[in-house]
Amino acid sequence: MHAIHVASYGDPEVLTPVELPDPVPGPGQVVVGMAAADVIFLDTLLRGGWGRDLFPRTLPYVPGGGGAGAVLAVGAGVAPAWVGRRVAVRTGTGYAERVVADEGEIMPVPDGLAVETAAALVHDGVTALDLHRRGAPRAGEWVLVSAAGGAGTLLVQSAVDAGACVVAAASSDAKRALARQLGAEAVVDYTRAGWVERVREVTGGGAALGYDGAGGALGSATVDALADGGRFVTYGTADGFAAPDRETAARRGLRLIMPLMDGPPDRETVRELLALALERAATGRLRPAIGATYPLERAAEAHRALAARTVVGKSLLLMDGGAAQGTPQARSSSPQGAAQDTP
Repeated sequence: MHAIHVASYGDPEVLTPVELPDPVPGPGQVVVGMAAADVIFLDTLLRGGWGRDLFPRTLPYVPGGGGAGAVLAVGAGVAPAWVGRRVAVRTGTGYAERVVADEGEIMPVPDGLAVETAAALVHDGVTALDLHRRGAPRAGEWVLVSAAGGAGTLLVQSAVDAGACVVAAASSDAKRALARQLGAEAVVDYTRAGWVERVREVTGGGAALGYDGAGGALGSATVDALADGGRFVTYGTADGFAAPDRETAARRGLRLIMPLMDGPPDRETVRELLALALERAATGRLRPAIGATYPLERAAEAHRALAARTVVGKSLLLMDGGAAQGTPQARSSSPQGAAQDTP
C-alpha cells in the first residue's frame, strides 16, 4: 500500500512516500481503507520533533491521526457486519491507504454524509465541541474566535448556533470572508495594530468569551480583548502556548481555561464528541470548511501550506489522488457533505 513515512525529524521534506505491506487486523481490530486522511497543525509539530514526551513516536513512523473510509477487514472478536461500512477513524496514524485501528476507535458515518466531511471532523469536530462545552457561549453575549482553522470555523458555527454574537479575528481577507459566511457578525485583522481595541469597540467593552486557536503572543493578546469577568479558552500551539499574566487575569475576574494542560481526552469522551459532531454535520448544524485537498504523495505540500497559514479552513489528504491536477482545491462542505466552492 502507499503511505507516508517520517524517517527523521525535520522540515516537510522528511515526509517521504513509501510502499508498505498491507496491514492485518489483530484481535479486536479492524483495517480501514482510507478515503481521506485528516491533516492538523499538530502533525507538523510532531514531524519537526516537538512534543515527543507528550506524543511519543518511534522512527520511522506513519504520521497522522485518522480520517475516514470503509472497513476492509476485521480481526477476531469484531462483528463481520463492520466490513464495508463507512467509518470515521481516530487512531495513531493516518497518512496511508490502509490503517489498523481498535474497534473502539471507529465511528459509523451517517448516511448521506461525505467521507471527506467525516474526516474533517475527526479531530477538529471533537476539539470544537469540547471547547464549546468548556466555554459555554450564551445567547446574546459576544464571543471572540481568533484564527480561522478547522476548529475555529466550527467554533464560529457553534457559538452562532447557541445564539451568541461572534467577532472573528483572522489574518487574511479570505479567512475573514469565510467567518462572515459562517455567521460572524464582525471581523478584525489581527495582524494590524489596534485590533484588540477594535474588538473592544465592536463588542461594547470586550467579549464575554474568547477562543484562542493560535497560542503565543496572539493568544495572550486575546485576553486583553475580553471584558472583565470573561472566559478565555486557549487551545492553540502554532506559536507556543499562550501565557496570559495570571495575576492580571485574577484581578480582572477572568477565567482561564487551558484544556491542553489536562492532556488528551479519554477514548469515551472522544467517541461521544465525534458521534455528536457527525450527527450535527448530517443535520446541517456543523459544516467543516475544507479549504484544500491534496493527494497522499503531496503531504509535504500540505504541511508547508499549514505552516505558512495560507489554507482557509481544513486540509485533507485524499487517497484517490483527488487533487492531483496541481493546486489545492478550495472546498466547503454543504449540510449533506457535498463539496462546494467558497469565496
